[in-house]
Amino acid sequence: MITLLKNGNIYDGTGHEPYVGSILIENDRIVFAGKEISEDRADRVFNLEGLSVSSGFIDAHSHNDWFAIKKDPLPFFEPFVHQGITTFITGNCGLSVTGFDPESAYVDKLGGGLFSFRETTDEYGSMEEFFNAIDHKNPCNIASLIGHCSVRAGLIGSSDRPLTKNEEEKMLDILENALKQGACGISLGLMYEPGLYAGTEELKKVAALCLKYDLPLTVHPRANSAVSMAYPELLGRSHLLRAVDELVEIARETKLKLQYSHAIFVGRKSFQDKDEFLSIMHKLRENGVDAGFDIYHEVMGVSVITVILPAWYQSIGPVQRNKLFNKLKLWILCNASSKLLGFGFNDIEIAYIAEDCKQYEGKTVSLIARELKKSNLHTYLDLCEKSGFKGRVNMGPYSTPEIISELSKDDYCLYMTDAWVEENGIQNPAIYDCFPKFLRASLLGNGDTMARTIRKMTGGIADRFSLKDRGYINAGCFADITVFHEEKLKCAVPNQQKSFGIEKVFMNGKLVLEDGNVDKSLLKNAGHAVRCVGRGERY
Repeated sequence: MITLLKNGNIYDGTGHEPYVGSILIENDRIVFAGKEISEDRADRVFNLEGLSVSSGFIDAHSHNDWFAIKKDPLPFFEPFVHQGITTFITGNCGLSVTGFDPESAYVDKLGGGLFSFRETTDEYGSMEEFFNAIDHKNPCNIASLIGHCSVRAGLIGSSDRPLTKNEEEKMLDILENALKQGACGISLGLMYEPGLYAGTEELKKVAALCLKYDLPLTVHPRANSAVSMAYPELLGRSHLLRAVDELVEIARETKLKLQYSHAIFVGRKSFQDKDEFLSIMHKLRENGVDAGFDIYHEVMGVSVITVILPAWYQSIGPVQRNKLFNKLKLWILCNASSKLLGFGFNDIEIAYIAEDCKQYEGKTVSLIARELKKSNLHTYLDLCEKSGFKGRVNMGPYSTPEIISELSKDDYCLYMTDAWVEENGIQNPAIYDCFPKFLRASLLGNGDTMARTIRKMTGGIADRFSLKDRGYINAGCFADITVFHEEKLKCAVPNQQKSFGIEKVFMNGKLVLEDGNVDKSLLKNAGHAVRCVGRGERY
């Protein structure tokens, strides 16, 4: 099938201003992109006059590797296709779906309490096995980082201890093999078990692998707030900035591609850290570190219910948790943190606890506490217990519209959703319209220019993660193409649990979305496994 898209306003992914031209697609590749071409070669022609065209959007921070291996992955990807997203950088926050020995006794410890091997086609220990399992068998294109948490958990579970020399060697070997097999980098999740137990020296050795292959190290830092449970001292330097300091130590005097995951500032007292955060990122670049960050267009976020619990409390057993001293210590820490953070139990909305706890969904912990006539902390810990410490929450504020506007214009910012479709409970609104909101903000003058906005969701991400022939409207590139209507984007009302302004989406040359309708038969197997092309020895 040869398809011609003509008269479109083409954003080519470079950040340059658009031009009116044509794109010729043959099978899964673009064979021409430019001003003029004859219609004679085309089997079908789409006149895109009045519409804009770009490479399919790439989500720079995703966890959809866990959903790519579902027995029926289609429902988990449809909402993103409506946003114009065709490719995902998955395996983030240290929580990749792969990176373990299938014989490991700790496979159930993978996923950080957020994800599990439920209704999946199988468990895939190596990156090669994962890519083979999803290639041409999945709705969207999937690139994947290899997660440090997953590899560490596969070796020693959630144990709060340093690795032995032998364990560390095994961990590094698994990580390196994944890079050789096409992983697009390594991810750290320093707020999740067991990543939160890793010391700086261990992390430097992980970073060295990224340097060897010239691939990114993406990092969910130990703290995203001015005060957290990651550090024992509640006063002094902001915990968010201490967590950034750790990354400076890891990257110091290197050319590491350091990607700070989801630049958020949890709690109103954390907003003041934004300027110093940006200053540190820019200073790292001045010193030779290839530092960058990513954001979503939301002021809230989704996490596991235990995200605000201190590491020491999570690591002790139920008997120790019930001791008066530990309860009192936790109460003092939580109350002090709330006051210093500008964030409390009234900011934690329950998204999902368990099937027999539907009555809590959509309510804050504070509201539930009032209904149950219990303290906030007692209610929160009770909800943790009811969920098996695996419940899901929507939390905010993580940012403000003003912060999002400023960060979105930074030269070293990329765009993402950090969202996934849940089978139960309240959904993350970012699954619906996160990327259209970036486009709308650009058109309204609240975001970056449109050309730069498009680059930050296409070519800029492809370059960052070494994705060959993705992210650009150029001859030879894969025909992932998103067509959008700028006036509809500008006039839309966001946050309606639906996308807006996206007219057509081609996935590897297949027209999978047109006028709001998804062709499920085409979309089902339209996606490719995207193996990256970093430097170094490859398989």
